[in-house]
Amino acid sequence: MRRFDFAPLNRATIGFDQIADLMDRALSNDVGQSSYPPYNIEKTAADSYRISIAVAGFGEDDLAVEVKENALVVSARKGDEEDGRSFLHRGIATRAFERRYTLADHVRVIGASHADGML
Repeated sequence: MRRFDFAPLNRATIGFDQIADLMDRALSNDVGQSSYPPYNIEKTAADSYRISIAVAGFGEDDLAVEVKENALVVSARKGDEEDGRSFLHRGIATRAFERRYTLADHVRVIGASHADGML
């Protein structure tokens, strides 16, 4: 794992410590970050973004979307399925996940919707 020392940068700048913290978090999180579930981030206007996450197999009750500490946290946990079904092949993953997106100070989350296996 790579570690960068931003102490010299912090001594030479005032008010930019959040940028160094953000870079440090981004570099440390990329090492073990899973690619599940797949997602897209699109810019829909000059100051508007949309995150689309593929959540096939999860219902609305299985998903949680929260905003805390300048981060959007999306998590899912599938309840136990004890309905006696027997699968020959199970290709739709329904394993639990938590994905975090760091938000800039000016970014506000205005809503979330779940339709056709997309959040």
